[in-house]
Amino acid sequence: MSRAEPPAGAADGTGAGWDAGAPGAVAREGTATAGTPDAVAPEGTAAPGDAVARAGRPRWALGLFRSELVTTFRRWRTLALLGVLAAVPVLIGVAIRIETADGGGQGPAFFTQITNNGLFLVFAALAATLPVFLPMAVGVVAGDAIAGEANSGTLRYLLVAPAGRTRLLLAKYTAALAFCLAATLAVAVSALAAGAVLFPLGDVTTISGTRISFGEGLLRALLIAVLVAVSLTGLAALGLFVSTLTGSGVAAMATTVGLVVTAQILNTIPQLDALHPYLFPHYWLSFADVLREPVLWDDVLRNLGLQGVYTAVFGSAAWARFTTKDITA
Repeated sequence: MSRAEPPAGAADGTGAGWDAGAPGAVAREGTATAGTPDAVAPEGTAAPGDAVARAGRPRWALGLFRSELVTTFRRWRTLALLGVLAAVPVLIGVAIRIETADGGGQGPAFFTQITNNGLFLVFAALAATLPVFLPMAVGVVAGDAIAGEANSGTLRYLLVAPAGRTRLLLAKYTAALAFCLAATLAVAVSALAAGAVLFPLGDVTTISGTRISFGEGLLRALLIAVLVAVSLTGLAALGLFVSTLTGSGVAAMATTVGLVVTAQILNTIPQLDALHPYLFPHYWLSFADVLREPVLWDDVLRNLGLQGVYTAVFGSAAWARFTTKDITA
């Protein structure tokens, strides 16, 4: 983002006073557009400049979304997070391979079946990273979305663009959702590759004890990866809301990660059973039911509904805060 001086009239950060000479700029109400006489269009007709502006808005919005995606995935921090996440399944696979060679074979759910079928490394890796690593990575990206721009002094310049605050917020959330999917796929693809190299592949034995083909097992692994990514959407909305509350990217990231840790702790306290179904991480591991025959959808659907509620509530809160916030940086 260029650090050049903002166009004239951008002092309030809303983009209401763009320079009339800027590309795609719209003149203030009651004034003539640059390069035209001060005449007013006949009543009931639209000025030619209005039609051009309306036609350019969808293209500008798509450009904003694309720009946010590129910016997010070009950052070294994002690439480092994806690299760490991809390394976790490899470490798990190597550790299990060494333990098997030494005569070991005990472990948590999914882990004991990895030696017989490398596809289970995908399920084990997602189960291992979902409680901590994946949500922390998402918390960093979502928490820094708005606060990071404010901290670096680029947020005010972004708001000069014709897209406006709502589209900018949507672009930031879209980039966060894209990272949720990319992070989950990084774990799943790395686990599948490591499992294929270190262990045999074949028919999959479900939790119910039945056997399904490797192809069907692969499709269920893909479905599980998508469900895990969707499970993080509520957290992404929460992180985006936190990001609108402060101008410090570090503070927003730390707060979002702290909320993840707090929710995880509360979810393990038996005395708070009545609260558990309303905590966003409560149904995260419900993806295990996809490995049953037949698939049990109850908790999976509850998880999707809960994430939808968190997305709606905190997404609306982020919009309400961001569209009324006085941008000074």
